[in-house]
Amino acid sequence: MSTNKVIGYLPDERPPFFELILFALQQIVVMFPATVLVALITGFHVSTTIFASGLATLAFILVTGKKIPLYYGSSFSYIAAIASIMSADAFASYALNDKISIAQFGIVMSGFVSIIAGFIIKKSGRKFIDKVLPATVTGSIAIIIGLSLAANAMSNASAIPQGIEESMKAAAGNYAWIIAIVTLLSTILYSVYLKGKLSQLPILFGLLTGYAAAVIIGLATGIPFVRFDSITSNSILNLPIFTLPRPSWAAVFAIMPIAIATIPESTAHVFQLDIYVNDLAKKKGSSKKYDIENKLGLNLIGDGIGDIVSGLIGGPAGTNYGENISTMAISKNFSVPVLIAASIITMLISSFTPLINLIYSIPTAVIGGLSIYLFGVIAAQGVTIMIEKKVDLFSSKNLAVIAVILIVGLGGSFNFEGGMIPMFGIQLPALATAAVVGILLNLMLSVGDKAAEAETELNESNAA
Repeated sequence: MSTNKVIGYLPDERPPFFELILFALQQIVVMFPATVLVALITGFHVSTTIFASGLATLAFILVTGKKIPLYYGSSFSYIAAIASIMSADAFASYALNDKISIAQFGIVMSGFVSIIAGFIIKKSGRKFIDKVLPATVTGSIAIIIGLSLAANAMSNASAIPQGIEESMKAAAGNYAWIIAIVTLLSTILYSVYLKGKLSQLPILFGLLTGYAAAVIIGLATGIPFVRFDSITSNSILNLPIFTLPRPSWAAVFAIMPIAIATIPESTAHVFQLDIYVNDLAKKKGSSKKYDIENKLGLNLIGDGIGDIVSGLIGGPAGTNYGENISTMAISKNFSVPVLIAASIITMLISSFTPLINLIYSIPTAVIGGLSIYLFGVIAAQGVTIMIEKKVDLFSSKNLAVIAVILIVGLGGSFNFEGGMIPMFGIQLPALATAAVVGILLNLMLSVGDKAAEAETELNESNAA
């Protein structure tokens, strides 16, 4: 009797060197677009942002004792807050690096918020987490994170190169869709039908297929979908521009509070990892229990350290990336050594002009094709959390919490410019607002809820 061997790597497993490098490159590919986009939108230095992403990931992994396989990248949640500092009239006369330095101070301070929250959760235990951040909240947050990025994915899929003549734009748009569709379908086919070791590299293979399609279309039509001149420099080696934080109360008030709203996102990521890692361990026949979901406090401490490390050298605030978790889930590769390799390679890439240009040469349409899949998987993982935690969808309370989070998060993201909800004379970030409102609504509706208390006790006993 033959059995199919389950392919995949658990957090404490290390692939052979060549595979490790390929898996690391795959992790870099999926984090790169969003991390770079945050730098471009906020005005931070791109090379510094990339370097900070790698260094903060390395710090996170070391602080968490190599127990939590997560990659740290620039967070969209902080964009509006950082942009408000970078574009503030009070700092209009400042040089770019001086503006970044001021924003850095708020980013560093936001890291301390995450660290304090982490220690509170570690001390309060699982019962506190289940009460404040139940699956109805964390699952819904994961869903809106994925779906709120749907517009970005579709926009990237239809993107054409800059400088195209007006008469060629319609044709270029059609070719961009072809490139995106080829990338999307090939990635899906690779993830579904590849077997053995190759089944762990669908994202990288999908990117290469889309890239090849873009090169062929470019040669046939003359439309430059692939370009290598994004950064012009006479030197091969260009170290990132590092800046130091400059104390500013304005930056503290604008940026620091956002850290509170990112806690549900981090919680959702930890729950996702716990489900997928232990499912893989079970399928591989391992008797080891990877108790990741009870390391939320440690995760938040590591996340805060990541913000401090990034903020100290001139990078934006960040979080652990859902795109990377999606890649791990698809490829069944949760190896921490792979993430360590990815962080080191990322720092090297940020310092070498040819490598930066190689990454930049990936057509936006290819990124769009990948994003359609990856962002959808993030949303699907939110559903997985609710199923795994056996959320009662016939409960009026649960339906109310889920409904409000979904509509505020998605409606706010798509209906208002920049995903900022104008309310009471201020601009509120949609995802952060949905998270906070969901948490408060759940706590309010849980007062005197015996069923919720019983469910919490059940979860706590199961965890024990």
